[in-house]
Amino acid sequence: MNLFRKKTVTTSTSTPLNRVLGAFDLTMLGVGAIVGTGIFVLTGVAAAEYAGPALILSFIIAGLACTFAALCYSEFASMIPESGSAYTYSYVAFGEIIAWILGWDLVLEYGLASAAVASGWSGYFQGLLSGFGIHLPTFMTSAFNPEAGTFVDVPAILIVFIITLVLTRGIQESSKLNIIMVIIKLAVVLLFIAVGVWYIKPDNWLPFTPYGFSGVTTGAAVVVFAYFGFDAVSTAAEEVKNPQRNLPIGIISALAICTILYIIVSLILTGIVPYTELNVKDPVAFALNFINQNWAAGFVSLGAIIGITTVLMVMMFGQTRLFYAISKDGLLPKALQKVSPKRQVPIVSTWVTAALVAIFAGFVPLNQLAELTNIGTLFAFSAVSLGILVLRAKQPDLKRGFKTPLVPFIPALAIIFCVYLMMQLSKFTWQGFGVWLVIGLIIYFLYGYRHSKLNTKN
Repeated sequence: MNLFRKKTVTTSTSTPLNRVLGAFDLTMLGVGAIVGTGIFVLTGVAAAEYAGPALILSFIIAGLACTFAALCYSEFASMIPESGSAYTYSYVAFGEIIAWILGWDLVLEYGLASAAVASGWSGYFQGLLSGFGIHLPTFMTSAFNPEAGTFVDVPAILIVFIITLVLTRGIQESSKLNIIMVIIKLAVVLLFIAVGVWYIKPDNWLPFTPYGFSGVTTGAAVVVFAYFGFDAVSTAAEEVKNPQRNLPIGIISALAICTILYIIVSLILTGIVPYTELNVKDPVAFALNFINQNWAAGFVSLGAIIGITTVLMVMMFGQTRLFYAISKDGLLPKALQKVSPKRQVPIVSTWVTAALVAIFAGFVPLNQLAELTNIGTLFAFSAVSLGILVLRAKQPDLKRGFKTPLVPFIPALAIIFCVYLMMQLSKFTWQGFGVWLVIGLIIYFLYGYRHSKLNTKN
């Protein structure tokens, strides 16, 4: 069995999808995916439970890991202008079985991340409704939990299908809406910075590392979720004008903007509120209420809803293009690569993604499974970084529109950082990840191997 058969690198621009995205669109797509749940939700929990005021160091460590990985993604994106992100890159570098494992891993990442984000959106939306005195019946407010009297998260399911309708309108329309929401979201974050900076009390930063360095690194393993999304930019490769140039610009620009924002916000947040009080779902709005700036807190809450919406849109977009790419290679059923002639979007993949995300978001409590998103993505980052080393050694003459600097040091640092952060995650997370990969291998050997386009060519 030839499990390691590889795809050849192609720079063909032929695709049934619509090439309309430029560098600015990609940067906004990346910022749309990155700034959201991390900045509006995770900052408080990570400060209170793991890192304290040293949260800024957690963000720097996680940001470095993602920056090193992003440089590797950028080289691949400039070489291989196709949908599929880490899955497609691994197909070229390592062969089919590794590519399938990476693809299946990314299904876990995008699917669970989308579901978790939809659940977070539901929480903020219900909070906004309660501000107007509107309360939904308990049974439809959260995922299945008979003890709490909840059975289905209806708002989470509704937002998933609303986003799906937007995505089926076409990539150009989706991108325009994303840009508008990203601008609003960034304005809200800048509002928090402008208001909060005047209320910082340096005493709140002491002790700076209450949980020690281990707390800082565990915090980094948790907040790395806040950076996920830049890899979703590379899934848009077949819808990008001049992908060799624009993809690296979009990936690196988005990550740079978000890293700076995260560091500033975490610094101000822990300077305003004692870190022990930040274990709340809406830490940014909570901090503004803490200093009696209720008007600003209201704007931030609304901005959080918009911000989380853009994250959900880009995560679901990434999932649809991943299904499309895997199906094109024959490893999943052909129906998933069907493109709407009118809208030029993979219509079946989009609705399959909607159904899966809606089921997870509506019925499954995801608090225990959130770390699975982290381990899956860190695994993908490590594989892509290793792939750069492999292709530089085996195919040094390939045309590269962008070259990762300081090879082999940057890819090696990306692997070291990502694997180290993976080791900070729980035993339950590793067990769940192992079960998911076993299920994926069963599907591959029952269907993917025999239907692979590379198999039919042999």
